[in-house]
Amino acid sequence: MKNILYSTGLFLILVMSSSCNKWLDLQPRDGITRQEFWKTKEDVLAAVSGCYASLLAPPPGVGDKSLLEYMFIYGELRADMISAGPSITTEETDIINVNITQDNNLARWAAFYRTINYCNTVLDFAPGVKSTDPTFTDAILNGYVAEALTLRSLMYFYLLRTFRDVPLKLTATVKDTDLQDLPKTKQADILKQIVTDLKRAEQGAVTTYGSTKLDKGRVTKFTVNALLADVYLWMEDYPNAITECNKIIDSQRFALVGAGSGWYNNVFFKGSSIETIFEFDQPIENPFYNVLVNTRRRFIGSPFLISEIYIPDELDPDNNYDIRPVSYYNSAMTIQKYGTENPSFVKWQAYRYSDIMMIKAEALALTGSGAEALALVDQLRARRNAVNATKANVDPSNTEGICDYILAERAREFAFEGKRWFDLLRHAKRSNYSRIDILLDLAAKTVSPTLQQSAITKFRDPNSHYMPIHQSELFVDPNLVQNPFYTK
Repeated sequence: MKNILYSTGLFLILVMSSSCNKWLDLQPRDGITRQEFWKTKEDVLAAVSGCYASLLAPPPGVGDKSLLEYMFIYGELRADMISAGPSITTEETDIINVNITQDNNLARWAAFYRTINYCNTVLDFAPGVKSTDPTFTDAILNGYVAEALTLRSLMYFYLLRTFRDVPLKLTATVKDTDLQDLPKTKQADILKQIVTDLKRAEQGAVTTYGSTKLDKGRVTKFTVNALLADVYLWMEDYPNAITECNKIIDSQRFALVGAGSGWYNNVFFKGSSIETIFEFDQPIENPFYNVLVNTRRRFIGSPFLISEIYIPDELDPDNNYDIRPVSYYNSAMTIQKYGTENPSFVKWQAYRYSDIMMIKAEALALTGSGAEALALVDQLRARRNAVNATKANVDPSNTEGICDYILAERAREFAFEGKRWFDLLRHAKRSNYSRIDILLDLAAKTVSPTLQQSAITKFRDPNSHYMPIHQSELFVDPNLVQNPFYTK
């Protein structure tokens, strides 16, 4: 991780140079970021833009997957909605089969820590610009700080749900003397830091940039609320999750796009829809083209999509159908949610209004308001033209039944959006793993028959639900300790 953080300076220089038409002398290497750049509010905006750019692609010359691909893999590969395609790798197959080792290269967290360091750089250096640019007001500064805090929080939220305990770095690494050997921080402590950061971000974040496109593609106050609601749900703090959801609902700025053939086009391809709270929005090389689309794709849709998730209508399947399976082809199970072209202009939806509805529904169900929870599920299903075959008749007092219904509806709504594994794990771990059966059933359904019993046995140990720290990180940082399951 130290090498990753150290390389941040060069990427920021490239981004900020192109953004502000400046060329920064690369000498001396130490002190570039402070002495040669941070002079105007435009410089700060360029640095914030670098944070967003890092969500979509690694820095020039860095041979790594895009952060988007890692987000997809971490959220989908261990779940049940994708299956092996013609070119699936051995390391990917090992993860599906719960056969993960510390040399598996998918356990590398570099992409997340790069973005974290870009955010830390903004947080460390942006305040100093006030002394050199009198037009850089507190309101503008606080808005940029809110963006950096929120993006950093999103990165840590992915890391802690994937690895559980990870190093927590809250200051920038831009020169040799900033390099540190960091131990892991407990997941619970990182969650507390995220909540603190997001509450601070909420105070400074804007409600609008005066442009629909920017309001969807940059962090707003509602992005902060959405992420905070998701974090509270993971923490099993259901009243606060509901409070954050209500801030978004009560704003009346968001709504569901109607059921029809234009749903996918309006939300994912055109983007900036009334449903979207926060999307990654830049035309880029399609990181999912080789993963999901081309002839030698690595993943296809799972056979369980038709038998369990998108069950056809019993009476008239040709004319009565859920609009959401448009994200894959039934015949070849090709996942096309992120486009079939390269480059792709499809927007990665980090949070939509339907997220908020389902987060609130889950929190309501777990606080004794089952009828309200079911009403939200029914509202979403009506707008998606969900068919009777997937409707569950659940008693409002049946908390677990409602939660299972919400889990199934989330599968339909957020297919292939990097959420499914985290949804399954969240439900399984609730109330001290009272629903461990969710993961055991998952292993029985998705793991290769010869490895199923081994996988089920592993999943009985909660430590196995998190990825190992890659061996290269352990080698360079003596303060890191491997996740317990992988030391056996």
